[in-house]
Amino acid sequence: MNSSIQTQYQAYQNTVSNLQRVTVPLLLLFCRLWVAWVFFNSGLIKISTWESTLFLFEYEYQVPLLPWEIAAYVGTATELIIPVLLALGLFTRLFAAILFVFNIMAVVSYPALWENGFYDHQLWGLMILINVIWGAGFFSTDHILSKTFFNRSELNRSK
Repeated sequence: MNSSIQTQYQAYQNTVSNLQRVTVPLLLLFCRLWVAWVFFNSGLIKISTWESTLFLFEYEYQVPLLPWEIAAYVGTATELIIPVLLALGLFTRLFAAILFVFNIMAVVSYPALWENGFYDHQLWGLMILINVIWGAGFFSTDHILSKTFFNRSELNRSK
């Protein structure tokens, strides 16, 4: 009986492990692409309605530490550049961490958002944090660079 339970448990663990090999890279890709799409679209809206963007940064958003005009330029540039790099999976942990802080600043800077959009920012923050912790995964430029320039077996031997 004991060996039967061990066999079933091992089969279960093997199945879960095989599923994770497929689903985890897809989850990491999904999180990167979803967040990149959301923030990039926000940047496109800001740049296409620039006068409105400047008005909002001057009178509505309360960005700490930065003058409103600089905050408008930096915020828009962040939303247009970092999502592209995140979608490509290039230096994912670094740019995801920057976007994570940016997401927090967006919530802090616009208290009116808390009523309706706060849960969206929580979801995006979680998706970003997943990529900060786990990295970009298999479907990324980071993975290609890692395989091209670093032999993982050499890295493991040096530890």
